[in-house]
Formats: sequence, structure tokens, C-alpha cells
Amino acid sequence: MNPIAAQLNEIIAQGNPNLLQMLSPIGQALFFPKGILSQGAEAKEKAHRFNATIGIATDRQGTMHLDSIMGPLGDLRPEETLNYAPSFGLPALRELWQAALRGKNPGLKDKAISLPVVTAGVTHGLSTFSDLWVCPGDGIVLPEMMWGNYNMIFQVRKGARILTHNLFNDAGGLDLDAFARTVRSEAEARGKVIALLNFPQNPSGYTPTEAEADRIADILAEAADGGAQVIAAVDDAYFGLFYTPEAARESLFVRLADRHPRLLAVKLDGATKENFVWGLRVGFITYGCPVTGDARPVYEALEKKTAGCIRGTISNASHLSQRLVLQSMRSPDYPREKQEKFETLKRRALRVKQVLADPKYAEAWDVYPFNSGYFMCLRLKTVAAEDLRVHLLDRYGVGLIALGEANLRVAFSCIEEDDIQALFDIILQGVQDLSQP
Repeated sequence: MNPIAAQLNEIIAQGNPNLLQMLSPIGQALFFPKGILSQGAEAKEKAHRFNATIGIATDRQGTMHLDSIMGPLGDLRPEETLNYAPSFGLPALRELWQAALRGKNPGLKDKAISLPVVTAGVTHGLSTFSDLWVCPGDGIVLPEMMWGNYNMIFQVRKGARILTHNLFNDAGGLDLDAFARTVRSEAEARGKVIALLNFPQNPSGYTPTEAEADRIADILAEAADGGAQVIAAVDDAYFGLFYTPEAARESLFVRLADRHPRLLAVKLDGATKENFVWGLRVGFITYGCPVTGDARPVYEALEKKTAGCIRGTISNASHLSQRLVLQSMRSPDYPREKQEKFETLKRRALRVKQVLADPKYAEAWDVYPFNSGYFMCLRLKTVAAEDLRVHLLDRYGVGLIALGEANLRVAFSCIEEDDIQALFDIILQGVQDLSQP
């Protein structure tokens, strides 16, 4: 093992030995290299005459660039956009995102958490998490209704097992008894359990109530208390898009970050959906866990391993994307702009609820609970979801996502409020078309 990796492992073990056991073999071996990067950093600080360390091209104006690239970027300078970003991410963006996390989640106020590490979107964050913490054969606890890419990230690429449970109960809330059974079974059988908690949930658009969130945290803490190593990956890609009063406003990360020494909480979020910059690909990984003594060295060690993983895959997330997000978050107009977009999505979600309350749809489908995010789902009663999807596309030019035998996902995030009634009437017509003898 590289001596730097061994040193990081020692720091982690001193703060919380459970974390070292949780790390995958790759995670234990990862480190952030010194070499060229550290030599370049020293040169940047001290090489006042010539700096021949950096793998970029310069001229007398600074960073060499094409005017055709920089022209559309306005007042941004080449040094702010074209140079490599650190594998950890821009320091100012990391600090600002952490401050924003505490602002959006008041329960984090007095909790020690890591400084976020920047990833190329939440998907890359999940893949990086998988490299560090998931071993082949590990069980990933997920609901049967889930984002399909989890299968690619964890099962196909990492060789993990996807352990599914029922998402909703008959009372219209989360089926937490099913979740508890799955967690308990894996904890007892393997001594390690990884729960992936995605709220607002894709595809259902559901966020737990405060009571449900409390019980989720209790279930995971009970597994840890029973001796299992528990990792809670909190996929907060749609965080903040809560439309009804019952939806819990704080991330599950708040309840889990310092809950138990054998419970590691990993928050995966990003500007992608929260700031409406999908293609910029700016995400973050943040860690929270109980640590003996000063938590900072342990978190720095985890950050270095995470940055080492990023260095060994994509090198760093886009400097330009990070700069644009940072500049936007510093703008005095930023809160107002975000609120305006939120209100638009909220009106659409509430309009969907209003439209679907019409009893004329009752024979065609049931509506899964939803209160947040981009999506909602229908459970079809009389026709197959894939048959209806194809029929709606071919005959009416309407695109939806079929999930399994009977579920249909509707992204109301991209439907104008005035068009929502017409959309569901067309879906109903499609069901009636296929139901005719």
C-alpha cells in the first residue's frame, strides 16, 4: 500500500475505526498523490521568475486561449475558466456550498461535517461513492421503484446486489416496515448494509414526513447498534423542491450525520437540479459521522481519498462549470431567481394534484403519493404501461416513461401549468383506446 494511503487510513482509524472497515479495498488504497500536483502547488507559491511545472500553455497575456472560446464568456478571464480546477473542486465553491448546506438544513448548525468535494454531477458522485465504499457482493437497499441508473452504477459496474423493498404502504405513506425488514436481514446476514435514500424520490416524487424521516434514521441506527456497519448514501439530487406542508424540509443527512459510530452518512447533491444547471455537471460529496477527538483530520483524510478517486478517473470537474455556479451563488439576485423557479414548479405540482382529484380518472389508474421533485407516477389498472407509452407516443405525440408492468412516470417539471389538464386527458384517452375490444 502507498505510504500516503496508509497514513490516511491511520488517521481515519484513530478518529473512528469503523470507517476504515467500511471502506472498500479501493477506498483503503486511495490517496491524493503529491508528485506533480504538490510540486506545482509549491511552484505556484514560490516560482516568481519562471514556472515550468503546469501542463497548460501560456503567453505574455496569461493563459493561452482562443478568442472564439472566451468571447461568449463575457467578463470571465481565461484563468477563471480554462485552467485545471483542483481535484477537490474550487475552494471557494466548496466553502460556499457547505455554508449553503447549513443554511438549508438548520439542524446541521452545530454538527461537524466534511467540506464538500466537487464531482461532475450527482451521477459521478454516486460512482465515486461506489468506488470508495462498495465492495462486490455488498447489498444496496433500494425501493422497487427507483432510478434505473442505480443498477448500472452499483450492480453492473461494482458487482453489488440490489436489495429491493416495497416503497409505499396501503395507507399512502412509505412502507417502512418493508424497509426495516430488508435492512435488518442484510445487517444480520452480512454485518454491513448500504441504504440508498433518494428523496425527493425519482420516480415517485415523494419526500418523507417528519415522522417517516425519524423512523428511517431509527431503523438504520438500530442496525448499527446491533453491530452492523451501516452506510447511508443520501441522494439529494432534487433537494429543496418540496411543495406540500407534510414533506420534511431537511435532508435525512441531518438526522444521520452524527447518529452512531457505526453509521456513516454520505450526502450526494449538486447544483444540477437545485440550481437548474443540468448540463454543467456540478455535484458534491459530503461526509458526516461521529469521530473521537478533532473531526477535521478525519474528514480531510476522507476528502483526500475522494479527491484521489476523482484524480484517477476524470482528474477534475469542469473549472468553467464550477466558476459559473460560484458566480451565480454569489449574485444578489440568486435567492430571488431560485424562488421564482421553485414557485413555477410548485404551481405545476399542485395543479397536477388538482386535476387528478377528478373521479373520472379513477377507473384508469391510481396515483402514487407525491409532494416534491420533478415527477409523479400513475399505477395503471387496465392496460400495460409499455403498451400505453408506445400508443401515446405514436398516436398523440405524448412522451412518458413506462416503469415495470403498470407504472407510468410523468415529469410535470417540463409541462406548462396550462397544459396539465390536457396531458392527463390524453393519457386517459389512450387508456380508453387500448381498453376497447
